[in-house]
Amino acid sequence: MRLSEKLKKDAEDIWKKIYVHPFVKELYEGTLPENKFRFYILQDYNYLISLIKNFSILATRAKNGMVMRELIDIAYIEATGEFEGYKKFLKKMGLTIEKAENQEQIQTGISYISFLLSTSSLKSFEEGITAVLPCYWSYAEIAKFHRKKLPSNKNGLYKKWANYYLENDYLNLVDKIKKLVDEIESDFPYDKLKHAFMTSSRYEYMFWDSIYNMRSWNI
Repeated sequence: MRLSEKLKKDAEDIWKKIYVHPFVKELYEGTLPENKFRFYILQDYNYLISLIKNFSILATRAKNGMVMRELIDIAYIEATGEFEGYKKFLKKMGLTIEKAENQEQIQTGISYISFLLSTSSLKSFEEGITAVLPCYWSYAEIAKFHRKKLPSNKNGLYKKWANYYLENDYLNLVDKIKKLVDEIESDFPYDKLKHAFMTSSRYEYMFWDSIYNMRSWNI
């Protein structure tokens, strides 16, 4: 079993809960209230910007030039392809980049981003690249799990958003990150990788839940 598959198996209970979370389920069915999706788009934009920073940090800590180039390429894809996609979504919803940039980030989002950036900066490269995998991979798995709902989804905006995670370009991006994790030396302590993967998986669920309940701060 490849390392990435072993990690996913260990996080299986968390991922199963992500697949059936009300936000995810309702989005793919087309019944999600638009104010919740708007809240998501504004919050996720800031998460995307932080992911670009995170890959830039990881690139400086890469073990060799080939891995460094791979990570820079991923950061470039995020800064161009997905960033442009967000601009289009914001425009369709009557929102702007300025609105997204000035949106106060929710507690869970800040905590998740801080975990990724601190792991990539202060811990090993192996833990940093493992921590970022659940975000990308779980989105692809969510899309596969719910893809049969899309033909009857009458919300064109939701369908367009969901279909992106089934496109070859996105799936190839996921495979690139999985490959980087699978190439981690076998003697690296598995418990450290598992902790990074499980923590990010938990944050993925917590982020969906905070967004669905439009939960910002406790005080």
